[in-house]
Amino acid sequence: MPEVKATARDIGASPKRLKPITDLVRGRPVEEALDTLRLLPSPWARTVYKVVRSAAANAENNLLMDPENLVIVKIVADGARSLKRFRPRARGRIGRIAKRSSHITVVVNDAEEVS
Repeated sequence: MPEVKATARDIGASPKRLKPITDLVRGRPVEEALDTLRLLPSPWARTVYKVVRSAAANAENNLLMDPENLVIVKIVADGARSLKRFRPRARGRIGRIAKRSSHITVVVNDAEEVS
């Protein structure tokens, strides 16, 4: 079976902030990953939780895969557009601020095919 993908675009968190969360669930079964994400205190874990759940639902509904056997093959938080903002600094100068955002991509597949 082909791999199934779900993407959340333009999330308001930087990739640096999302990377520890994605590293925690990479390579795990989907049910175990959802349990882990549900218990994390970070507010961005809920966003990652939704994307993982969406990928599992896509696999179940579109390709009739068994949700119990799904494993997270790939999960990435890539950089998206940055909003450029400016802050006044001393002596009439400005300081540039980049408000970073990211795209989260989750790929799931059957556990039998992965191993």
